[in-house]
Amino acid sequence: MEFDDVIMGRRSIRGYQKKPVPKALIREVLELAMRAPTSLNTQPWNFYVVAGDVLDKIREGNVERNLAGVPDSREFRMGPGYEGVHRERQIGIAIQLFEAMGIERHDKEKRHDWVLRGFRQFDAPVSIVITYDKSIQGSDIAPFDCGGVVNCLVNAAWSRGLGCVINSQGIMQSPVVREHAGIPDDQVIQTCVAMGWPDDSFPANAVVSTRKSVDEAAVFRGFDD
Repeated sequence: MEFDDVIMGRRSIRGYQKKPVPKALIREVLELAMRAPTSLNTQPWNFYVVAGDVLDKIREGNVERNLAGVPDSREFRMGPGYEGVHRERQIGIAIQLFEAMGIERHDKEKRHDWVLRGFRQFDAPVSIVITYDKSIQGSDIAPFDCGGVVNCLVNAAWSRGLGCVINSQGIMQSPVVREHAGIPDDQVIQTCVAMGWPDDSFPANAVVSTRKSVDEAAVFRGFDD
């Protein structure tokens, strides 16, 4: 695929075919992703790629603990809730997704089912948990670099026909993720990416989120025109 086609065509995938993803293909995607820019060439990222029974155990534990009311234990700072235009954009994509899925505003059962799908990492056949070394925790540079590699990862996957969604709901219960993915205590869990072959019949997969314009986002100084 051409670069522009990847960037403009990629979208978050929340419904997957029940079809395994070859390990060799995931390695190929990771090799591409790790060409992401990184501050001082530190390359702080690590990847724990889980599938099959291991991923099922993470799903089960995550769902059980969340439904039991266990407080989430994400290892990155969530910060205050979004307000203003940021909140409007958050609500906007939720409305798009719910409309695509036929979820009415007051349909508590379907809304609850949607939340559970997130806890289960949208039933994707693969989850890639991204971590960085705890020895460099406290600086914003390592999480920034991990964000860069995740961006490259989802685009590299798309270029190979795979869909992804960056999904922090899947790591809400970090002790469960650590136990089954074998993540040692010297690692900080940053996020996870659900991955698999897109199910084209799943309505939410057709949703394309809107983006603000360059004029809204960019300020140009020192140009003649």
